[in-house]
Amino acid sequence: MRSDQIKKGVERAPHRSLLYALGLTDEELSRPLIGIVNSHNEIVPGHTHLDKITEAVKAGVLAAGGTPLAFPAIAMCDGIAMGHVGMHYSLVTRDLICDSTEAVAMAHAFDGLVMIPNCDKNVPGLLMAAARVNIPTIFCAGGPMLAGTMKNADRTCLSDMFEVIGAYHAGTMDKEAVQEYAISACPTCGSCAGMYTANSMNCLSEAIGMALPGNGTIPAVHSARLRLAKQTGAQMMELIKRDIKPRDIMTPATFANAMAVDMALGCSTNTILHLPAIANEAQVPLTLDDVHRISAETPNLCRLAPAGPIFIEDLDMAGGVHAVMKELTKRDLLDTSNMTVTGKTLAENLEAVKELDPVDHEVIRPAENPYSESGGIAVLRGNLAVDGCVVKQSAVAPEMMQHQGPARVFDSEEAVTEAIFDGKIKKGDVVVVRYEGPKGGPGMKEMLTPTASISGMGLGEHVALITDGRFSGATRGAAIGHVSPEAMEGGTIALVEEGDQIAIDIANSSIELLASDEELAKRRDVWTAPEPKIKHGYLARYAKLVSSADKGAILP
Repeated sequence: MRSDQIKKGVERAPHRSLLYALGLTDEELSRPLIGIVNSHNEIVPGHTHLDKITEAVKAGVLAAGGTPLAFPAIAMCDGIAMGHVGMHYSLVTRDLICDSTEAVAMAHAFDGLVMIPNCDKNVPGLLMAAARVNIPTIFCAGGPMLAGTMKNADRTCLSDMFEVIGAYHAGTMDKEAVQEYAISACPTCGSCAGMYTANSMNCLSEAIGMALPGNGTIPAVHSARLRLAKQTGAQMMELIKRDIKPRDIMTPATFANAMAVDMALGCSTNTILHLPAIANEAQVPLTLDDVHRISAETPNLCRLAPAGPIFIEDLDMAGGVHAVMKELTKRDLLDTSNMTVTGKTLAENLEAVKELDPVDHEVIRPAENPYSESGGIAVLRGNLAVDGCVVKQSAVAPEMMQHQGPARVFDSEEAVTEAIFDGKIKKGDVVVVRYEGPKGGPGMKEMLTPTASISGMGLGEHVALITDGRFSGATRGAAIGHVSPEAMEGGTIALVEEGDQIAIDIANSSIELLASDEELAKRRDVWTAPEPKIKHGYLARYAKLVSSADKGAILP
């Protein structure tokens, strides 16, 4: 066993003395040592219950003959961090989580790892660590919260909260109504109830093959989530017995499968940052060209919130991620030969999946009757985004799939939010928010507040927003992010001037600043990068090292 490095032989007597100090017996030390990466904390709603998931995982490990030893991983709530300096720290925690998990796992010679994530950057950070460390590893997330219910019986969730702020500023909602939404939107623990980033990544953990069926969709408050945790802990021991490692599972075909499932589900645009970063750790190339190709050939089968009035609990009842995957096999869009943490191939896993019930066809459309013939996310290119940008096209109103309008230019999220609330953004405008990329942010802040405010003020079907920052999975509308190269690196977005015409054609994957090459060359000659917003601490170091968004905003 790998853990023999710290357990066996006279030379390891000092190590054993420290292990005995933990209260471990010789019987426990004779078994495989399993690191349980516990992401529990008391500030993130998606993580507040993970202590119970951890205990259930440990019970499964113990029952199957292992010795579980828990250690922590940090996590933050993007919703709580939004709209202030905290959002600078969101994306950058992904790499902190990966690095710190690697450090603890390697320092203590674990035989295997069970990762217990749930919210936005915690999931990809731990997937990156799994690929990097490459010892037997399995995932069990905390699960989604249930959707909220309003007094009029309408269901709601967190994305509605940000839109009602816009409605309040537009004068169409009073403070009492805002407070009713605040009380109702997040009724249980768990990751937010729509197909936002956390649930997107937990679903894709299944698609990648690193989690058991149900990981992405079983609600946090259902007893089935605890049963899944126990099954996950027990399955960890089977992975060790068969020496099945993450890179045996995370192959080029697996990432192609995950991207196809991403497109079918209509996942968050943040997955286009995270999947390349995870693939990089697995030593698998994955580019925006791959995203574009797979999106073009993959039908969109689901329209979950914010793209529609359907929530993760509905997807779970309809059969979950594996039901979606089975539909994709009907178009031969998945490679089902790859190994998964079940110890079986994807083909073997899908044999047990039942055919869709007709009552669930609005939750998961049959492959022959999709919402659209192309995937949920589109990659656009043009002189405004030479290296690409992304949009969640499944959440864009039909009338905004093609749009041309005057640029309204802002150099920060704070500036554009103030302009929106002051009523300065009008129908037809193309809002440009720059210097919010990986380097310029720094940290590539989410722009949910401005996009949701635009929708809440009734402009969602009339205004586009373009940024080198990124968006929450809760964003809907013509919100185009990850513009690369970013403004801080002298990308064309840095050269846009107030009133310039911008043409967006999502159907044809195009985004153009309607200015001549000569004019842009003149502007570039006089452009200089602004002073960094943050010059000290982790964010300053991050800004110096981080790659472009089209590469996954990864660190070397």
